[in-house]
Amino acid sequence: MRDSECDVLVIGSGAAGMAAALKAADEGLDVVVVEKEPYFGGTTAISAGWAWVPGTPKGGADDTREEQLAYLRALAPDTFDAQRVEPFLDAVPEAISFFEDRTEVQFDYPEKSPDYQMDLPGARLGGRAILPRDTDARILDEHRMSIQPYLSSYTVFGYMPQVGPDLYQFTHVNQSWRSFFYVGFKLLRTWWDTLWYRRPVKRTNGNALITLMVRSALDKGVTLWRSTPAVELLTDGSGGVVGARLGGDHPGRVTARRGVVIAAGGFSGDRELRTRHFPHDPHGDQHFTPTVGHGGDGARLAISAGGRVDADVSSVASWAPVTVFSFLRTGKERLFPHLRQIGLPGLICVDRHGRRFGNEALSYHDFGRQILDHHADERDIRAYLIVDSRAMHKYGIGYAKPWPMPRGYFYRTGYLVRGETAEELAAKLGIDPGGLVDTLDSFNRDAAVGVDSAFGRGSTEYNHFRGDPDHRPNPNLAELSRPPYFGAEIRMGDLGTFAGIATDAENRVLAAGDAPVPGLYAVGAAAKSIFGGGYPGYGSHIGAALVNGYRVGAALAASDRAGSEAAGGGGSEAKSRA
Repeated sequence: MRDSECDVLVIGSGAAGMAAALKAADEGLDVVVVEKEPYFGGTTAISAGWAWVPGTPKGGADDTREEQLAYLRALAPDTFDAQRVEPFLDAVPEAISFFEDRTEVQFDYPEKSPDYQMDLPGARLGGRAILPRDTDARILDEHRMSIQPYLSSYTVFGYMPQVGPDLYQFTHVNQSWRSFFYVGFKLLRTWWDTLWYRRPVKRTNGNALITLMVRSALDKGVTLWRSTPAVELLTDGSGGVVGARLGGDHPGRVTARRGVVIAAGGFSGDRELRTRHFPHDPHGDQHFTPTVGHGGDGARLAISAGGRVDADVSSVASWAPVTVFSFLRTGKERLFPHLRQIGLPGLICVDRHGRRFGNEALSYHDFGRQILDHHADERDIRAYLIVDSRAMHKYGIGYAKPWPMPRGYFYRTGYLVRGETAEELAAKLGIDPGGLVDTLDSFNRDAAVGVDSAFGRGSTEYNHFRGDPDHRPNPNLAELSRPPYFGAEIRMGDLGTFAGIATDAENRVLAAGDAPVPGLYAVGAAAKSIFGGGYPGYGSHIGAALVNGYRVGAALAASDRAGSEAAGGGGSEAKSRA
């Protein structure tokens, strides 16, 4: 064990932690980032990587502050907090410019990326959600294998498609030669790289974002430690946080002269905290999270220093319906998050009575809320995705790939169930057969004319964005009338918590009475959502993480300069650079 010093200690290496580290290091501070997992990147690295950042210099020139505030206020009217939202919106232009001008991170600006609630005032079809550009992992040299791998069940044979034109080609691979050759090239390149380099060198989505952030951090002299959990926060005599005791590969005490930043993710992986804050999971057995490292470490560290968890939000997490199945060889649990495909035509979701209960073409979060609301009085939360042979052939069903992929593997893992008739499928899934047949009859009548009279599926631009643009008359609706039928059970999961460590407008951790804990900050999913539990659009977690991480890094740098000036001119800064 050995003790060391730095200016800033960052706990967690996802988008929020790396953003804080990059800005602080760019200002000349000595920064250490510690990550408890064997890899850098956390859940950001397995995500789509989008960032919801309204008002960027390149993408949001005509997006007014009035529209932004109107939309965010309408999303979560009872928990909207202007004191935390306004500084985020103020900082978006400078934060995104910093990443593009001062780091290796570059973004693309899609023209169309609809907000999740297009029926609310202030919603926009595009200009608010951006995505990181793909990169080559070889820019990391010997650190290439240090990035968190993709969630294997969410890739297509190792390749992670990007939402938009890239994903379109993958969902049409068996419908056009152009898509077939496009996908074939991507997969052959992925397999060759895996054979030659052990992992694909082309990184997309959130994995690309983390790869570029780690490269930038190395260039700026940031110390990066993996497999190194923060075990305990160190405090001074007045209760201020002055560092942390570390375990794992780099045990010892690290004193942070300027501050400690908790960016260790949320608490959806911690059974005790879930039973306390997730109403649907009072016994800890009704929730399955695909997140990486969200075990509540940050919340417990903050509480130990006098902080608290704030669950005054409209939704305690960003919900993501998942299918739970098994590895064939080991029987170990696997998860597939249903984030992209449940709005496609020819697919419906039903309860155990065989009845639809919501609009499947909503965002995964909003449809997840419908699942929870519908099952509020039930002990067991289970729903079922149903497709007929036509949709199965064309699109597949989540992890179970479409024709010409054989389906035996998906049956054996427990992911996919088949029935020659709707009644047989219902019996195998434990669904009421009569209810499912009635639902199919009524849904098919609607789908034939392109109008969902029950739940309005396919009635907004965002719905259409989640459908098949080539399908008519409605991109989200098609009959399920061709047997055999296929189904997959879904349970409730998440992409991160919205309840979290209480912070003020400056991202400082708050104790009882709302007094800041000196020297302690929290950002990303570790902190309470700045959107009050609302989920505005693609990349809501990452957008807030990037901008508020940047803001914390800037604040720590400003406090360093203030301290230097008070001491008589530059002493502290010189010490940090030494």
